[in-house]
Amino acid sequence: MTLPSTAHDARPVEAPAAAVSLRGARLSFGERTLWSGLDLDVAPGEFIAVLGPNGSGKTSLIRVLLGLQALSAGEVRVAGREPRRGSPHIGYIPQQKALDPDLPLRGRDLVGLGLDGHRLGIGLRGRRVRRAQVDAALAAVGGTSYADAPVGRLSGGEQQRLRVAQALVGDPAVLLCDEPLLSLDLAHQAGVTALIDQRRRVADTAVVFVTHEINPILPLVDRVLYLVDGRFRIGPTDEVMTSTVLSALYGTQVDVLRVRDRLVVVGADGADAAHCHGDDL
Repeated sequence: MTLPSTAHDARPVEAPAAAVSLRGARLSFGERTLWSGLDLDVAPGEFIAVLGPNGSGKTSLIRVLLGLQALSAGEVRVAGREPRRGSPHIGYIPQQKALDPDLPLRGRDLVGLGLDGHRLGIGLRGRRVRRAQVDAALAAVGGTSYADAPVGRLSGGEQQRLRVAQALVGDPAVLLCDEPLLSLDLAHQAGVTALIDQRRRVADTAVVFVTHEINPILPLVDRVLYLVDGRFRIGPTDEVMTSTVLSALYGTQVDVLRVRDRLVVVGADGADAAHCHGDDL
């Protein structure tokens, strides 16, 4: 008996489609251009850190990916689609902001907004199915014990864990994080970053993480997108976070030092501002 030949059956394994794709992307406000000619593909499971000084367009990039801000030129796709408000394929973790202590909202209510907060009612989603999804998301972030507590009475770290659960409850392909560690102490920063890292490793969720301070997430970062005054650089941390690259981006001498597995950036005011807290466009 002659066995069928397999010599010609081998086919090249195709790389998975990008979870986030930008081509020739430009964002301008009036005569001011935040960035132009931006090409970026974020693979499933990849962790991208977005850094830069205030006003460089980090938060604006998140708004573009959320479908809240249109590009001035170019194309953008998230999970293979044009981004839109309320997309189930996108999870979003905002900055930590204190909630009103008297807000009549329980922990599980906040998480549930990630399923249908942009809709009127719950539509065809069965209440039992919805509750099971919310309970699973709460358990995943260690929030079961305060699921029925008023959210305004919880600590900042507990509130941010609920926001992580809210972002993940819909099983998104892409997780967008806009300074989610602000106002959190080191212990809670570590807890939130661990949850995000676990999600991307288990579910292959792509992460785009805007931050002013890379050190809390440094071990997790696959690549850095660094934005400065219309210029940008994309690459692995060791290639972008260097004195040579940052000096070129800022147009002045910037020194990047590695001290005990931490990066310290010393230089112009703008460079220092890239690793401090502050507002952004």
